[in-house]
Amino acid sequence: MSAEAASAQLLYIVTAIIGLGVISQVLADRFQVPSVLFLIGAGIIFGPVGLHLLNPSAFGDALSSIVGLSVAIIVFEGAFHLKVNKLREAPSAQIRLVTIGALISLLGTATVIRFALDQPWDLSLLIGSLLVATGPTVITPILSVVPVRDRVAAALETEGIANDVTAAILAVVMFEVLVLTGSSAFHVGEFFASFVRRLGTGMLVGILVAGIIWYILRHLDLSPGNAPQNSRLLVLVGALTAYAAADIVARESGIAAVATAGILLGNADLPYEEKIEEFKGDITLVVLSFVFITLAALLKPKDLFALGIGGAIVVFVVMFVIRPLIVFISTSGGRFTRDEKLFMSFVGPRGIIPASVATLFAFRIRNSADVIPNAEHAATVLIGTVFLVIVVTVVLEGGFARFIAEYLNVIPMRVLIIGGGKVGRSLAARLEDRGENVVLIEQDETIVQTAREEGYTVHDGDGTDTEVLRSSGAGNAKIVVAATGDDDVNLLVAQLAESKFDVETIIARANNPDNVDAFEDLGVRTISSSLATAWAIDNVIERPALSNWMTELGRSGDVQEIEITAESLVGRTIDELDAELPNGVLIALVGRDGETQVPNKGFTLQKGDHVTFLGRKESVRETISMCQS
Repeated sequence: MSAEAASAQLLYIVTAIIGLGVISQVLADRFQVPSVLFLIGAGIIFGPVGLHLLNPSAFGDALSSIVGLSVAIIVFEGAFHLKVNKLREAPSAQIRLVTIGALISLLGTATVIRFALDQPWDLSLLIGSLLVATGPTVITPILSVVPVRDRVAAALETEGIANDVTAAILAVVMFEVLVLTGSSAFHVGEFFASFVRRLGTGMLVGILVAGIIWYILRHLDLSPGNAPQNSRLLVLVGALTAYAAADIVARESGIAAVATAGILLGNADLPYEEKIEEFKGDITLVVLSFVFITLAALLKPKDLFALGIGGAIVVFVVMFVIRPLIVFISTSGGRFTRDEKLFMSFVGPRGIIPASVATLFAFRIRNSADVIPNAEHAATVLIGTVFLVIVVTVVLEGGFARFIAEYLNVIPMRVLIIGGGKVGRSLAARLEDRGENVVLIEQDETIVQTAREEGYTVHDGDGTDTEVLRSSGAGNAKIVVAATGDDDVNLLVAQLAESKFDVETIIARANNPDNVDAFEDLGVRTISSSLATAWAIDNVIERPALSNWMTELGRSGDVQEIEITAESLVGRTIDELDAELPNGVLIALVGRDGETQVPNKGFTLQKGDHVTFLGRKESVRETISMCQS
């Protein structure tokens, strides 16, 4: 093929890949599923296996470098969004996921490959090290359409970024120490020395590059007219420079470098940070499309089918034994609910790092036939096993992530509480116990630290600042509660929540009872601290049994209100509904057209009625689930 024809073919392939990537992103947004599914599907359908319209081999030897730089941008993007305050939301679980969890994944996966596929330990450990990675390339698209609780998202995102770095370095060290030496002996000292050298090199280069970029952006004049654009380009160049420089010093340490640089710069309060994030997000979508479509086009079904029943066993054990074991061990003793742990267990798809590195190693193994016994077979097993796990986990766990989340009921309503004092934390405790996704906003460092030590999700900032509210999730909050000790602050928060974010329910605490009328004139539901205290004392005096029981709400008892929206409940009488309710729950009140009453047995429910259930905690929640379904 002439140089001109080859150039035209490359232009056509790149254009087609970008076009398919954009279409995949649009379809993913339309159907609310991770874009990875459509990207892999596009690569298979239009690649050599399908319509043969895309042939990645046209890139020649440059493909490996292109994929490497693309992965660097993707990892940098994920690391840039990993904020320190998010890392504090589930620190112990995150640390265990990327240490104990990574070790269990490596050894568990290697063991099942060793016996299910009858492979030598060196190759089994190599594949096991690659499959440690989940990665931001697959986790981020899932979390963008499955708005789980912040602590769950933080744990999965941290695991993805950290284990991408771990897997990349582990794999190259395992490849060199165990495979290229042609020995199955495990040289522990050599292995750890090589691992630490690569990780250390990457971190040092990342710190150096991040420091240079931070200094330039904070202290040098970048031409005021084009400063935002120059900042975006400088950060992008910095990411690529960190990757290339680290990789030159120590092969496969580039991922550690971009991850380190991304985390440092993402938490460095850079000027034009919002513009930088938007730009990097667009670039990441392009390279994400390129990498997934290209690698999917390289996939050969015969490599997958050659594994036989052993391959199916490997996938099953990785998904349903090793992954749940990792999650439940790593999240033990924390604030994660059983359903949240199950969701994390069923959402651990593998992504770009295993695919790209496995492809690179397969080439190297085939070219090292004089050193590696049965090189062709080893390369086929490597590619087949890694891609089989990727395809199955992405399709099943990525494609059904939202359905899994809805089935397990781990997509909570977001509640923002401004004020992390005793009132705010007490309210947060009750709401979280009922399964709500509560975020506290507080600017007092002592209170922030106390709330975080108690396990709450806390954003450090001024609740009257629009950007702080937005970054805390006010844009998709169902409820905003202004619970500070300052009425002026509470009033301003209520106004911002209504005017800027159109929040459905806004509740404010009035510390001075004289301010209640001013709050309610704005349409804000208001709770007077002094009146609430008086009501509580009156209940203790006049209704001691009820007062004691109400104090125990969230422990043994519960009161919940739902709106009748299900057609199956419309037209039913209270007597008919009561006959189907679990033991230990009563229908206490029904609200209609602004009026609330204790209904009689013949009361007929209508759409829009608000029904209040009272009873034992488990019975009330079972009732709510039954009525909602």
